[in-house]
Amino acid sequence: MANPFTSIGLIGKHQSAEVAAALVETARFLHERGYHVLIEAETASSLGNCAPFTALPYARLGTQIDLAVIVGGDGTMLNAARHLVHHDVPLVGINQGRVGFLTDIPRDEAQERLSEILAGDYQEEVRSMLLGQLLRGDKVLTSSHALNDIVVNKGDLGRMIEFRLTVDGAYVYTQRSDGMIVATPTGSTAYALSANGPILHPGVDGIALVPLCPHALTARPVTLPDRCTIEIELLPGHMADVHFDGQGRIEMLPGDVLRIQRAQRGVRLLHPRQYCYFAMLREKLHWSALPRG
Repeated sequence: MANPFTSIGLIGKHQSAEVAAALVETARFLHERGYHVLIEAETASSLGNCAPFTALPYARLGTQIDLAVIVGGDGTMLNAARHLVHHDVPLVGINQGRVGFLTDIPRDEAQERLSEILAGDYQEEVRSMLLGQLLRGDKVLTSSHALNDIVVNKGDLGRMIEFRLTVDGAYVYTQRSDGMIVATPTGSTAYALSANGPILHPGVDGIALVPLCPHALTARPVTLPDRCTIEIELLPGHMADVHFDGQGRIEMLPGDVLRIQRAQRGVRLLHPRQYCYFAMLREKLHWSALPRG
């Protein structure tokens, strides 16, 4: 069978000497084995001289690669997923961050695991993404994808915000709180987890609604089918911020509506053959760890 991967894109965390060294090492490793290596433009700018490798912005990179290798932490993976989702490019993550729920290959195993994946020995899964649109009247102010979550919060304000929540046009409630996390199964182990949200297996077709410090003891997280449309309308007298995967900030004014649906496309993740979701949870969340005496 022909190798499906001939052109490989490298993406890394910017302004990190440790990541830069790992990127250069990975680029040389791939180049020596005959792969055409391209480097994302902002990643390349932080490396200085990246010759003999070509640097391309995301819009062009996505059209010219068969595989993207992300070196960094989960934030780097989230950013890459949002930029490459339209190109159907599979992603592989080498962990140089703190936690690594998404970048699941340890740095010291990178070359061995990459060799296996490039030889066709891997697991592939498709993770669902969200598409959020911020509406002001009939105008779409912004539209963006998110792999983890879309969050409405009070921003720099010291008081709670108030908003109206509907699902498929049906009124759910009006809530006063610090905000709301709308999370995918992938994002259920991110910000939503710290707010006491549920852990959703990636195979679950659901979206989690997790209130942030609600002014009501009965306001609990809810898991919805991912075929629904969620709308959050900010009520008069309040201002808020909207975040897509915790990256970037969009101001939300009174009367604005945030509309959230499952995106038509998901992101393709490639894992080593021995990858196990529950083993990952045990490691990252320290399940089964004995108490220290």
